[in-house]
Amino acid sequence: MTTTGEQPEIDGRQFRNVLGQFCTGITVITTFGQPEDGTAAAPIGFACQSFAALSLDPPLVLFCPTKGSRSWAAIEQSGRFAVNVLAEEQQPVCARFGSREPDKFAGIDWHTSELGLPVLGDALATIQCTVDSVVDGGDHYIVIGRVLALSESTDSGRPLLFYRGQYTAIEPEKTTPAPWRADLEHFLTTTTLDTWL
Repeated sequence: MTTTGEQPEIDGRQFRNVLGQFCTGITVITTFGQPEDGTAAAPIGFACQSFAALSLDPPLVLFCPTKGSRSWAAIEQSGRFAVNVLAEEQQPVCARFGSREPDKFAGIDWHTSELGLPVLGDALATIQCTVDSVVDGGDHYIVIGRVLALSESTDSGRPLLFYRGQYTAIEPEKTTPAPWRADLEHFLTTTTLDTWL
């Protein structure tokens, strides 16, 4: 037990292991970098699991890039970004955007959206945003985005998930919408009486 004012020492490996018990989806956050010397703006992006819905009114989301992220520097400069929610079969896309490849978009299906942002093909959903505010979060930033546009795949695909340090997926028979439960009515991602986002 610690006395008032003392902070306990938390082992980094244990922290990762314990937080790894929380299953997350995987996204790729994208934007266009600022053009240099008259060249065309290049698409930039990174794989991100620290993404969440934040508010319905106003519509806000958040993600948490590391402070040294070059992709975040480009997003901060442009002031806009797209969140691409990856499907189960997009593990290679995640691996590419999680790598140090200089051109992560090479060989990737993508296009420029109506709002002028790079959007990945075959993503389950795309959320286009402006940077609303940025909060210090230790070795990361907490970036709050105001949603400008939303779209979702017409396919009934399953999400790419991350759990205990590795990829995982939903079992096929468990993808039907859950019945409405009163104890979950305040969950932000409960979108209607019978479906989940």
